[in-house]
This record gives sequence, structure tokens and C-alpha cells, in this order.
Amino acid sequence: MRTDASPEKVQRQVREEAGVVAAGPGGGTLFSEPVLVVNQKTKIIELAAEYAVFDQRGNQIGSVVEVGQGALKKAARVLTSWDQFFSHRLEVRDAAGVVQLLLHRPAKLLKSKVIVSLPDGRELGVIVQQNVFGKIRFDLQSGGATIGSIKAENWRAWNFAIFDHTETEVARVTKTWEGFMRTMFTTADNYVVQLHRPLPQPLLSMVVASALTIDTALKQDSRGLN
Repeated sequence: MRTDASPEKVQRQVREEAGVVAAGPGGGTLFSEPVLVVNQKTKIIELAAEYAVFDQRGNQIGSVVEVGQGALKKAARVLTSWDQFFSHRLEVRDAAGVVQLLLHRPAKLLKSKVIVSLPDGRELGVIVQQNVFGKIRFDLQSGGATIGSIKAENWRAWNFAIFDHTETEVARVTKTWEGFMRTMFTTADNYVVQLHRPLPQPLLSMVVASALTIDTALKQDSRGLN
């Protein structure tokens, strides 16, 4: 996936727009970096969501790509707002394009659910929306237990805090501003994800999956709430 984001732009996005202090060096992968920068590919008309994922230094370490978009879904995306109610499938890929996680958001009416699976199809967990009004909250569930949660920090649901099962904050997602013209006339959504400490599995994969797909899988309804 090609992107026009330079290392300097990504670094400025981290420091100045998200206000994130540079963390120590990571391992160079989606699951070992303390800071992930997620930038949506700019499109006037969005037929399928595509995101590039960078480390805090501006190196691309992965991508998120929507797959399985048929002609009906593409037409609905262009001509109506019904696309928000359809099912969506996304792949989280590493820098080499190898799939690391699969995400499926079934068709929804009011509340969203995202099923997170390993590349071989084994289910890892589920991200489940808990409310419709006010500050939106999602639970992270795995093996029938709630292992964490995502909480919007305001009613517009632009910034999120992610917690473990003890209600300790383990990560934060901050939307960054791309400027009035870009925001009004393109589909670009960009944000910075900061993991506060190393996390055990499956919480780590669930946090990364939810943080990388908040706009495409969880919000999906034209910058509004689910």
C-alpha cells in the first residue's frame, strides 16, 4: 500500500498533533512498538478503507485493508449512508503484506460487534459495543471473559482510552487533525496509538486490533457514532 506520509510528517503527527512523548525503541512490528501511527489513504470517494501503519519514527510497519467489497456495497458507499449497516471484513497486515489478524464486523443496526481472528481463522476474541448514547464504550472479550474495554473520552468519540480487566489504562488512541480542506473533502482519518506498557496475549492482539480499526470497523458511519 503506497502512502504519501513522510517520516517527518509522521513524527510531527506524534509530537505536535497527538502530544505523545517519544517512547523507547520498539521491535519494529505491529505488536512490539509502543507507538503506532495510523493514517488513512486519502480518497475523494472511499470504496474500501485502507490504512497505513507507521512506527513513531515514520517507518511503515503494516497496513489495514478492507476486503470482500462487492459491487452492491461499493455502490451503497458512494450513493447512500447505508454502508454503515452492512458487514465489513478487514485484514491487518505486516510490512511484507502478510496477514496478522482478520476482523469481521457483522451487519449491525445500532450496536457494533467485531470478531477478531488469527490468520488461520481461529477466533481470538470479540469487541462488543455496550451503549448507543453518550460516551461510547466497547468491551474486549476473549474465551467468554471480559479482558478489557475501550471508552470514548467525549460524545463525538474521537479519542479513546483502552483499559485492561482491572480498569487500568493500558493504551490511548488520539485522533489527529489534518486540516479543514482535507477533512471536509476527503475520507482521511488519522490517529496515534500509544501503548503504555507491554501486554500479554490475547489482550495485546485485541488492543492492537481495536486501536487499528476504530474508524473503519467500529465507527464506519460517516464520522458519527455507531
